[in-house]
Amino acid sequence: MFDLQFFADAGTLVNATGSFVNASTGETTDFDSAHSLSSELKSFYDTELLENARSELFYAQFAKRQPLPANHHGVVEWRKWNTFDKASKLSEGVIPTGQKFGVTAVTGTVDQYGTYTAITDKLELRAYDDVILGATEEMGASAAETQEALIRDALFTNTNVLYCDKIARATGAVAATPAAQSELAEDETCACRLTPEMVNKAVTVMKKNRVPRIGGKYYAVIHPSVAHDLRADESWIEAHKYASPEEVFNGEIGELHGVRFIEDVFAPVLKGADLASDARSLKVNYASGYSGAITSLAFDGGTVAEDALIGRVISINGVTAKITDNTASAISFASTNFGSVADNADILPADFGADDIAAYASYFFGKDSFGIIDPEGGALEMIIHDKGEIGGPLNQFSTIGYKFETNGATILYPERLLRVMSTSSFSAADEAN
Repeated sequence: MFDLQFFADAGTLVNATGSFVNASTGETTDFDSAHSLSSELKSFYDTELLENARSELFYAQFAKRQPLPANHHGVVEWRKWNTFDKASKLSEGVIPTGQKFGVTAVTGTVDQYGTYTAITDKLELRAYDDVILGATEEMGASAAETQEALIRDALFTNTNVLYCDKIARATGAVAATPAAQSELAEDETCACRLTPEMVNKAVTVMKKNRVPRIGGKYYAVIHPSVAHDLRADESWIEAHKYASPEEVFNGEIGELHGVRFIEDVFAPVLKGADLASDARSLKVNYASGYSGAITSLAFDGGTVAEDALIGRVISINGVTAKITDNTASAISFASTNFGSVADNADILPADFGADDIAAYASYFFGKDSFGIIDPEGGALEMIIHDKGEIGGPLNQFSTIGYKFETNGATILYPERLLRVMSTSSFSAADEAN
């Protein structure tokens, strides 16, 4: 008995990943221009990057997209008609004065962003895991985070802002309504959280501004810390309980008061920068302490350059003040009563909330509130260069990277984008992002 297969031709030409191989001799032949599988490998990694990037994009879902053809200057113009005033009462036989008509233009400019990493031939050869695939997955996450941050930061410039009411913990009553983000508070006596009542207030503001809805609803992107507090309310509707649960946006978690909420870890978490080059906060430096209304005080506990703190907001005993001048050892501000201030009392950064707490920006969207440019040829592109291409004379490294063009976001209708500033039960622990 013998196996005829033993004498079979195993193949003088076998398609492999980087060349043709003779199965009998092991001799290899390089791919030619017409026969290559290298594009298949590239496509695989391309798909990995794009899938990883798109799974983390939340803000872009609500943008009005504008194509930018190739061979055009990198500026796009959106135009919107100006509205007319209401009609006035006519006088018999008198021709009224006509209204002026016009159009308003808003422009956006694209910029290019990108990054890469280099992988040595030895790492690629000896690593247990597929380092090229791993790098591609992480590049996808980097691309998503970059795009999210660019849109998020552009939206923050909109001046249509609502500050959450300061609610007394003991009574549940409104203790005050902050007029600036530095007045947001989260302590044992009160909090400025995004409550169902504040969501209702935000919806009311948008209705008054005649903001058109998206498919019959408004949408909001919120941080998980804010979502934690909001979902505790019994009126919250989970996304899987919708009448049409398949019609949900990426990251959607539920609905309240006609607003459907998207949870995004990249939603803005804000804290003031360090007060000193070598310290987060400063200390009062006056043996007798201060009391009553004052306009300046001495400090130590950190290195501060002259005039470096002008415009910053500080907090002492939960009371805030905006710095108008500073030396290396003293700060000045408008007359402020911090109460009784002892020597070595903490001077805390309070640009985004009293007592160095984290504040959160939640964006409420109506239809076409902002625009994103889709440049032809400038979309997210995965770029892999094999060590045989760019690895130097000894083919010692490969590179994996991406690039894209974007305008971040261009606000088209300021009244259709409402930024709601709040605290959360995690304000003391969360770090700025």
